[in-house]
Amino acid sequence: MFSEFGLLILFLIFINRIYYYFNRCLWIKMPVVPEDEYYERKHVRYPYCVVWTPIPILSWIFPFIGHTGIATSEGKIRDFAGSYYVAEDDMAFGEPTKIWKLSLDKVQGGIRGWDFAVTEASLDYGSRIHNLFFDNCHSHVAKALNIMEYNGSKNWNMFKIAARVFISSHYVSKKAWLKTWAPFWIVFLFLLCIITFTKLTA
Repeated sequence: MFSEFGLLILFLIFINRIYYYFNRCLWIKMPVVPEDEYYERKHVRYPYCVVWTPIPILSWIFPFIGHTGIATSEGKIRDFAGSYYVAEDDMAFGEPTKIWKLSLDKVQGGIRGWDFAVTEASLDYGSRIHNLFFDNCHSHVAKALNIMEYNGSKNWNMFKIAARVFISSHYVSKKAWLKTWAPFWIVFLFLLCIITFTKLTA
């Protein structure tokens, strides 16, 4: 049992290294451009959206679990990335792979109401301790939706956000779908091979 668990850990580390070097190679091959122009090229904007990206290792095993953020009317992403820190346009685990597009018609106060809610929620969570199970990135998004009373509701919570992102979101590209699901299937097939091999040699 220990040897099988050890192989799994080594395999996950191996996949993580491949992912790291792949992204590094892509970065090295990028053409040299002015800083402002590079910034605009790097960040694809998703205004009025809740955004989602996979968390390395955790999402490889549970692909429905990931990291969320919420974008301003200009598409700048704010996400509760850690204790006392809400990032802006620097999402904790990379660019979004899925988005849930919200309707501005369902926001109290329109554009100003949206941006006010995102800002207030971010200021609030910038003074909070991150808790993976009780007060996390989903809670930050829920706070923003409660402030803007999205769809006439002030009862948004982390569970509702997770459910709506899972049901109502869509992938931003085929590459994004692959980034989300490929590690899961690799891990699944690897475990299946181990189990099959163990049964055959038992």
